[in-house]
Amino acid sequence: MAIVPEDLHYTSEHEWVRRTDEENVVEVGITDYAQSELGDVVFVELPAVGNRYDLMQGFGTIEAVKAVSELYSPVAGEVVAVNQGLDTSPALVNTDPYGDGWMIRVRVSSPADLDQLLDAAAYNELIG
Repeated sequence: MAIVPEDLHYTSEHEWVRRTDEENVVEVGITDYAQSELGDVVFVELPAVGNRYDLMQGFGTIEAVKAVSELYSPVAGEVVAVNQGLDTSPALVNTDPYGDGWMIRVRVSSPADLDQLLDAAAYNELIG
């Protein structure tokens, strides 16, 4: 059974969102369910700091032994940080998807985007 932390928000595309201590900045990654479906992650392509994305616009890709998948921005905004650790250790997405396996931090341009995300109960229902 996939781990679905109660304090996060989720997309139907299997990204998670965590509010940070910095106002209007969120951390984004993929869920435990997503990483388990992909299998062993071997490469993560992430954007540059300063790139801007619209809601659910692709911001990168994740490559696993089984497949390559698109990553989607769960909020509109500007990338303010990228997890450089994934360059050398992409498997962190498998071993710690909600911790060291985070992908980007985004300064949210429309805080209302967060209201459109799934809570843990809704995400659990989605993944069955």
